Amino acid sequence: MPNTALIADYPHRMGGHCGSGAMRDLLHWNGLGWDGPPGEGLVFALGGALSLTYIRSDDLTPPLYLVGRGGDFEVDLPERLGAEAEVLATDDPHEGWTFVRDDIDAGRPSLVWADIAELPYLRVQLRMSRHDIVIVGYDDEAEVAFVVDNDREEVQHVPFDALARARSSTSFPQPTRHTTYRITWPAHLPAIASAASSAFQQSADTMQHPTGTSIVGPLSAGGAHGLSAVTELASDLPTWADLSTNELEVHLFSLGAFIEKAGTGGGLFRRLLAEGCSEIARLTHDSATADLAATAERCAQAWTALARSAVQRDVDAHTRLNATAETAGRLLEAETALITSLHNASASQAAACPA
Repeated sequence: MPNTALIADYPHRMGGHCGSGAMRDLLHWNGLGWDGPPGEGLVFALGGALSLTYIRSDDLTPPLYLVGRGGDFEVDLPERLGAEAEVLATDDPHEGWTFVRDDIDAGRPSLVWADIAELPYLRVQLRMSRHDIVIVGYDDEAEVAFVVDNDREEVQHVPFDALARARSSTSFPQPTRHTTYRITWPAHLPAIASAASSAFQQSADTMQHPTGTSIVGPLSAGGAHGLSAVTELASDLPTWADLSTNELEVHLFSLGAFIEKAGTGGGLFRRLLAEGCSEIARLTHDSATADLAATAERCAQAWTALARSAVQRDVDAHTRLNATAETAGRLLEAETALITSLHNASASQAAACPA
């Protein structure tokens, strides 16, 4: 068994979101794409991962959570593209490392979950267990793994003990359990129109009829999925006026961060969708998908406006809250329009597929 292994020339680029950034790199490494290596937005859009979950609870730190992608992207995307995706999980750290080591020794990059608070190069205090990283090698003598992360340009050297903690976290939103995705990619990708139609329909259905696809699993009281999450957030914001000034500051800062900073690609993942749909429209010459790209960008702008109103500098917290609540009132219209556009583009792309 080798003491050192490294997958050379892994084509890593920084990304806006850990999952789509990692999958973009993996597709590139496998030589797959429709017109050269795919962009991150294209990868996100084809994952059918658009979603929405809002939770507010004193059991969380910070006391709210907002996310705009679903929980099954890492399986749905490869399977939609004709790959086989096996999800390996264990509470045994030795077995968990064996998952990774077997991949690397076979010449495959290893896609895994990790808690961001345990990754020393990120230097964050917030705990979040479902962060995708790709391990591309290891050095037994130095006791380090070689990690690529959408948030860092260079390969990171992560001590084995830190990586083990990151991969055995029990933090929110769920235990990492050394989860590893073993993906066997196809030699060729399916027609992009077929993949896009399926992905658009999945995203629309998830927003309209969420059925356990959230990244956080079942919700406790005080949270909602899909369009209901838009309504829940808009109705909850005015109640923040009862918080102390310090508590309100934390809520507003957290809201802005979850929309723009928490690995969302900006605009709560809607901007990644817009970028991907623009690329799909270019490749397929489909006007409904071009309309979807424009609608997704308008939706992203609505979320970005909400984030900016929440964190505007030199403005009193309660004044910012009033502006934020007013801005949130426009989100339902934007999200409803997005769902309609997703349905339209799905039908249009399906019509272009061979019978």
